[in-house]
Amino acid sequence: MPRLSIVVPVYNEAPNAEALVRELQATADRLPPATEIVLVDDGSTDDTYARLIDAAGDDPRVHLVRLMRNFGQTAALAAGIDHASGAVIVTMDGDLQNDPADIPRLLATLDAGYDVVTGWRRDRKDPFVSRKLPSMIANAIIGATTNVAIHDHGCGLKAFRADVAKQLRLYGEMHRFITAIAGDLGAAVTEIPVNHRPRLRGQSKYGISRTVRVVLDLLTIKFLSGFSTRPIHVFGTFGLLTMLTGMVIVGVLGIEKIVFGMELAGRPILLLGVLLVLGGVQLVTLGLLGEMLARTYHESQGKPIYRLRELRRPSERASTATAG
Repeated sequence: MPRLSIVVPVYNEAPNAEALVRELQATADRLPPATEIVLVDDGSTDDTYARLIDAAGDDPRVHLVRLMRNFGQTAALAAGIDHASGAVIVTMDGDLQNDPADIPRLLATLDAGYDVVTGWRRDRKDPFVSRKLPSMIANAIIGATTNVAIHDHGCGLKAFRADVAKQLRLYGEMHRFITAIAGDLGAAVTEIPVNHRPRLRGQSKYGISRTVRVVLDLLTIKFLSGFSTRPIHVFGTFGLLTMLTGMVIVGVLGIEKIVFGMELAGRPILLLGVLLVLGGVQLVTLGLLGEMLARTYHESQGKPIYRLRELRRPSERASTATAG
């Protein structure tokens, strides 16, 4: 079984394909012999896959995974992790901006007791407006919303223990939040500065428009991490507050009508009060339905609501003490 799997998703990177394979092979030569390279072609429309095949040749360390169409980086990354068999999994981008020479330092940091080590592109070689600015905004939002305090959530160069990587459930464009998802699983996450190189060939697939998608995905991550097993707490809280506000408005208007004889017809606040009461009832109902779905989701698939880091049985403790 390989000790290390290097997973690299690529999409329309034909100009970089040969150099990518050569750099990965050179890095693998300096790593333990049991190292595999998993290249995932995410439905490229150019000749990326053919160039990867030619560059890999008959190297038994290189495994090629080709998806039926372009599913996106998250899906390609998930496919690579699923097909990786190493005890440690390293991911990186296929545009040659990540430096494979940093992998040994990631592994050394991982061996220091961490579960996930991510790169920090401290001296990033990208255009400011189209790449660095969106990344700064996204990292600030993610850092303020999650419990994982790192500088660069978007760096593709990461090292995972396989048991953590295999537990990640990635959908949509959640690859940006891998560190946050891993932290939610209880993994010990850290970062180290890594070399970042300018893109020499090919075109970037990202732009400033992704910031909006980051915010929307972040809302999903925040909800799933905090309320996936108790949706009634979020929907019910807002529902009760909304309903209470509406009942106060309707109550005050009722007193004005009964005690003071004031007319209610034509007063928009009456409609607001009724709308708030009905909206609150709907939110509470939505929370109850969410509770039913959460229970169906976990119980039908046997998914636990907790994760163990370690389990030591009495016999194991006794054998350890005897050996000491």
